[in-house]
Amino acid sequence: MDLLDDDTGPDATNSPEFSVTEISGAIKRVIEGEFSHVRIRGEIGRVSRPRSGHLYLDLKDDRSVISGVIWKGVASRLQTQPEEGMEVIATGRITTFGGQSKYQIVIEEIAPAGMGALMALLEKRKAALQAEGLFAEERKKALPYLPEVIGVVTSPSGAVIRDILHRLRDRFPRKVLVWPVAVQGAACAPEVARAIAGFNALTPGGALPRPDLLIVARGGGSVEDLWGFNEEAVARAAAASEIPLISAVGHETDTTLIDFVADRRAPTPTAAAEMAVPVRHELLAWTNSTGARLTSLLSQTLERRSQRLRDLARSLPRPEALLDGPRQRLDMLADKLGPALISGVQHRKVALANRAGVLRPALLGTALRTEQRRLDQAGTRLAPALAATAARHRDRLANRTARFEPHLLTTDITDKRTALTAQTDRLARAMDTRITRMRDSLDAKARLTETLSYKSTLARGYAVVRSETGVISDTASAKAAPHLDIEFADGTITLGAATKPAPRKAKTAPPEQGTLL
Repeated sequence: MDLLDDDTGPDATNSPEFSVTEISGAIKRVIEGEFSHVRIRGEIGRVSRPRSGHLYLDLKDDRSVISGVIWKGVASRLQTQPEEGMEVIATGRITTFGGQSKYQIVIEEIAPAGMGALMALLEKRKAALQAEGLFAEERKKALPYLPEVIGVVTSPSGAVIRDILHRLRDRFPRKVLVWPVAVQGAACAPEVARAIAGFNALTPGGALPRPDLLIVARGGGSVEDLWGFNEEAVARAAAASEIPLISAVGHETDTTLIDFVADRRAPTPTAAAEMAVPVRHELLAWTNSTGARLTSLLSQTLERRSQRLRDLARSLPRPEALLDGPRQRLDMLADKLGPALISGVQHRKVALANRAGVLRPALLGTALRTEQRRLDQAGTRLAPALAATAARHRDRLANRTARFEPHLLTTDITDKRTALTAQTDRLARAMDTRITRMRDSLDAKARLTETLSYKSTLARGYAVVRSETGVISDTASAKAAPHLDIEFADGTITLGAATKPAPRKAKTAPPEQGTLL
């Protein structure tokens, strides 16, 4: 038989044809059906946190890698936030992402893989915070000796707050503000961080007074129970607190990150209350003892000073004896005052007579005539000098007037007006050219928008099928819809019930909006 008559070629097969979307959906249904709920143990690799709030990460072991995604709602409820290098157990379902032809796990819960992973994560965070200097002793603040208001961050229903209040009442009663928080679980870390920041945000002397000291307290528990106080947000909030802070989390053997950044660490909540205030009775006894010593010392000092003053007074002479000498000198000077005044007056009369004998009217007339001649001579020299100065300035003005040429100024104004007109014309032509170019660009973009719109695709014979739930993209959804809205290029029609569509081959890729048939 001739090979050209063979009917067994690839065009004669009865195998069905699938579109890319159909085969991707089939693979998705198979994988999700087989792996609807799985638990995977592995090490976290790349972690991405886009602005959408979703988390994207890689789970890997020594030979393979699987991508993972944690949706925003689940990520906000996670008790342990994933970090690169953690060994975890992820619980979720395997699905596919047809846009990139890849499979991934949608994680619904994630937890460290055992105590070793928790300790490794804790050591990693501790090393990072220590490298930033948050554990340095020089940045820790001194506790106030007797705070007026104490802020306590703890659970309002536990025994911790009762122990703290009881201990404060026994030692030195103070005003206490309690900020209720969850002390374990996923809400612990954000609530404790907000409580510390909230106390610091209060206004000193306001309606709700700002505490002088903070105590963050919780009773003992396992590492998992205390894990909220190992979160980085809590440690950074404690380090940023302007109010001195005492950490009283767990028992004496329990250690959390907040203990290292706090200004003081108390082994128990009761010990934190003892650090916060002194014992009132001991303070009163010390005050009374100090007051008694101060009174005794003051009395002794006054007695010594009085005795010293009396000793110095005995060595001083009598006041009457101090005035005898000055009184006698005053009497002697008073006796000499009368003759001295008479002698002084006589001497001044003689001097005045001598001066009056020398002074005659003829001398005054001679002096006046001499000054008049000097004045006349100066006046005769002044007039020629003023005339010479005026003539010199007049000649200078005439010279400058002769050099002034008005036509040069007119020519300069004309040249500059011509240059300004040329610049204005060039600017107008440049603006017209730019506006024309921008208008052409806008028209081109408008034509491109019209070309890429799915409306132009409808004009070529396609249609968009919608139902109450949105765009219909498969036959199963079309069968389940109570009615269908079909949009054509010239309008939309509504079918009362879905009809089974005839099988057809996919012509083109889907448009930007809706499904085109």
